[in-house]
Amino acid sequence: MSLAPADVLRALELVLMPSGQALGTSGRISNVVVEGGKVMFAIAIDTTEAAAMEPVRVAAESAVKGLPGVAQAFVSLTADRAPQKPSPAATARAQAAGAGPTPKAAGVPGIKHIIAVASGKGGVGKSTTAANLAVALSVLGLKVGIMDADIYGPSVPKIFGVTGRPRLVEGRTLAPMEAYGLKLMSIGFLIDEETPMIWRGPMVISAITQMLREVAWGELDVLVVDMPPGTGDAQLTMAQQTPLAGAVIVSTPQDLALLDARRGVAMFQRVQVPILGIIENMSYFIAPDTGNRYDIFGHGGARREAEKQGVPFLGEIPLAMPIRELSDSGRPIVASDPDSPHAKAYVAIARQVKHALASGSTRTALLHVENAEPNAGCDDAESDGCKKGFHGNSPILVVRRKA
Repeated sequence: MSLAPADVLRALELVLMPSGQALGTSGRISNVVVEGGKVMFAIAIDTTEAAAMEPVRVAAESAVKGLPGVAQAFVSLTADRAPQKPSPAATARAQAAGAGPTPKAAGVPGIKHIIAVASGKGGVGKSTTAANLAVALSVLGLKVGIMDADIYGPSVPKIFGVTGRPRLVEGRTLAPMEAYGLKLMSIGFLIDEETPMIWRGPMVISAITQMLREVAWGELDVLVVDMPPGTGDAQLTMAQQTPLAGAVIVSTPQDLALLDARRGVAMFQRVQVPILGIIENMSYFIAPDTGNRYDIFGHGGARREAEKQGVPFLGEIPLAMPIRELSDSGRPIVASDPDSPHAKAYVAIARQVKHALASGSTRTALLHVENAEPNAGCDDAESDGCKKGFHGNSPILVVRRKA
């Protein structure tokens, strides 16, 4: 007999909350997911109850683990509203609107740099780019991990050809999966491939936070985060709550994709995350039978957008069947065909990212001044370490100082 969410709720009727009410009938349980031997769900709380409800969470995990066929239980406390303090997403939105400085997020022990690979929309090849960038950074001698923060569409297990479940190493801490010398973590390792993730924002943020901070990453030079597409609450909160060293924006050349890429650039800049650069993916297509080149989505749009935004242009990746075929078979092209021109293009991009991280040029201060004068922010416009200029057509002044 297979386990159903109703069975989980019945088991939780034996767990009492501080008020004496049964947890299973309290109406606080949401998003029950039962997959094989794993059970995941959230307990809704008020932020003021966090300390008191932690023993309840532990008891709930224990009760569910006692059910027949359950090997692991993952239970999180989530607060949709905070009466005394804004939620992380609301805080991020306020800061993005210029309502105050972004506080410095706590670092992750053992990880030197965390970089986000993001896109303003889906379907531009962000996950394939993130995977090959991570492998390329490893090829350049760095210790690298990749975290799949795209909860609704996890791709890392497929791209790296990794199956199985992470093992618990201590308490709630998971051991990352490994492939091609990289450490990997994805929600895709915890659920079946065809299971839809019908989760609301707080549950998504909780899952991302757990993958970031409750995984035994060990010592890493770089953790590459494959971000969810778009610029909503999940992306804003991730950018604000994670100590990002910088962001790489992936876009295709056409105007529709560039509009969303522009929003992605603006989001990271407004939460004071430096832009490492823009990549033009699917930049062109070389027909394998004739050798003729076709600019299917146009060409050069991302380069022009980078110049307009005043951020680095990292390079072009073609629309090529080997990249797609090897990704589908779980063998990123940088690892499986390192001498191909496509792999070399990814390595060239990774080299620029590595240089930016090593030189500290990602530690860029962004000074936002409404309707500022062109010479505001620096005593000497030509002095070393002080560069300024208007960001595109925006009245926001961008002042960059060397760290």
